Amino acid sequence: MAVRGDIRNVAIVAHVDHGKTTLVNAMLQQSHVFSEREEVPDRVMDSNDLEREKGITILAKNTAIKYSGPVAAELGQSDGITINVVDTPGHADFGGEVERGISMVDGVVLLVDASEGPLPQTRFVLRKALEAKLPVILCVNKTDRPDARISEVVSESTDLLLGLAQDVSEEGVDLDLDALLDLPVIYCAAKAGKASANQPADGSEPDNDNLEPLFEAMLKNIPAPEYEEGAPLQAHVTNIDASDYLGRLGLVRIYNGTLKKGAQYGLSRTDGSVERFKLTEILRTQGLDRVPDEEAGPGDIVAVAGVDDIMIGETIVDPENPQPLPLIHVDAPAISMTFGTNDSPLVGTEGKDHKLTARMLKDRLDRELIGNVSIKVIPTERPDAWEVQGRGELALAILAEQMRREGYELTVGRPQVVTQTIDGKLNEPMENDTIDVPEEYMGAVTQLMAERKGRMDSMSNHGSGWVRMQFTVPSRGLIGFRTALLSATRGTGISSSISAGYAPWAGEISTRQNGSMVADRAGKASPYAMQKLQARGNFFVTPQSPVYEGQVVGVTNKPGDLDINVTLEKHMTNMRSATADVLETLTPPIQMSLEESLDFANEDECVEVTPESIRLRKIILDRNEWYKWNSRQRRANQNKK
Repeated sequence: MAVRGDIRNVAIVAHVDHGKTTLVNAMLQQSHVFSEREEVPDRVMDSNDLEREKGITILAKNTAIKYSGPVAAELGQSDGITINVVDTPGHADFGGEVERGISMVDGVVLLVDASEGPLPQTRFVLRKALEAKLPVILCVNKTDRPDARISEVVSESTDLLLGLAQDVSEEGVDLDLDALLDLPVIYCAAKAGKASANQPADGSEPDNDNLEPLFEAMLKNIPAPEYEEGAPLQAHVTNIDASDYLGRLGLVRIYNGTLKKGAQYGLSRTDGSVERFKLTEILRTQGLDRVPDEEAGPGDIVAVAGVDDIMIGETIVDPENPQPLPLIHVDAPAISMTFGTNDSPLVGTEGKDHKLTARMLKDRLDRELIGNVSIKVIPTERPDAWEVQGRGELALAILAEQMRREGYELTVGRPQVVTQTIDGKLNEPMENDTIDVPEEYMGAVTQLMAERKGRMDSMSNHGSGWVRMQFTVPSRGLIGFRTALLSATRGTGISSSISAGYAPWAGEISTRQNGSMVADRAGKASPYAMQKLQARGNFFVTPQSPVYEGQVVGVTNKPGDLDINVTLEKHMTNMRSATADVLETLTPPIQMSLEESLDFANEDECVEVTPESIRLRKIILDRNEWYKWNSRQRRANQNKK
């Protein structure tokens, strides 16, 4: 096998908020991608507005760094080595992006927080890397945290690596377990742009002023791309992008052969057919920019244009001798939501050019399928609604939020789990959930998990006043759990989960204990009515905002729904009141985000999503019809028992 010594392809993988994007930012700055006068924002790779707002990476993105330091000359590449870096998401719900990123590279840098240590997503991405037989570099980040415990984190990460390697080996993957024992470890403070191979004291920065040790570890431990000379072309499409001038772009990793601009090639489709096309453009990544090039060879990661409907997982091949690569495998969806048209009385009243029709909604979901391999769109009994399945509720909530910002009006149903029938028994998806809380809230969290059929697997106390508990819990038990956890722990609890396969149905899980306050007529919310009713619960709507019959306008203090007239006005009389001059105050309404609204919704409720508003409502708006439906449901449940 021949080798491209001037290229390294590496993915940076980690749990959410452990510093991947910050590290890539520092690598770009120290490789002089930006000019001295250029103002560089923090987390420059988080180009999506939602990514910047939420502080998480949602889409896998790649950049190219030209390294020409002393290690390049030492390896015989005096002209420099191109390091293609793939920044992957850290949240398990975007696992499809992680799997695509790992399929493009020859090694991974596993980033672990020096205080938090390995978390569920660390296990997920590490297992994917081992299954692909990729070498791993451990990078312990945030060594300057006051609560850093570096030695323990390295030990925990090594134990996790060896444990996963053993599991993967038992599944038939041939791993060199001895090589894994010699795990290269780099200590890093990404925000300060410092890295070292020497372990610093807990809470202090590395003893080096740059990231040179990290570059050296990547170049020496991650192999250069290998290829077979004379082999037919194989270029795998791993991502999709778009250009205003070139149309759709396919991001490809070339394994064998060479791509040349203007030449004729074949595109091996997912159904096995081969379609001829002319390659109109090759774009090579330099820093954050894409620049045109005439050709690209084995090991290169480039964007190509020429096929309007190119899809992820397809392979660009030699049309005379097509040898396509296997399709990218993505884990099955575990959560579903129903996306439908907005049929509320306020549809289309909040602005011009809103996208309202079922055809527009279906076209948008079909476009999402092109670039997102981890979701499925399934028709329902209704012609204007579709079941969208994904890896987690956050991923589907992000899709709804993106559509909202693009001008769509829609309704989104409460998250449901995707069940499977195995050996004649109903099975549901399970999650491994890791929860970090202060010691005083340990009992409250244990009780919350017990209500959701969670089973505690382990509990550890590092002596810092915080406890880490690990549970195995049904995925439906985690729907709405984040809000309950934050309430029970006064906003201090941190929860993260990862798929744990399927297990037999765990039985009924209690949902929220409080009922909904439901408007029984249309109109505008009246301050007078809200003052009279605020002792019954908390409102979601503001005074003078429009409401309609069946809209959920608040949450009650007790179980059970409560129909209210929130539009009642005070009748004027010529009688003076003894309390006329007493100023009555109104409790501020609860402002909920889209994810919080989806968590809050009951089985008979959904969320109305428009570019301007997010409202909770009953699926059946007419109150009389809802009562009839509710009676039928109660009778059906009694008959089951």
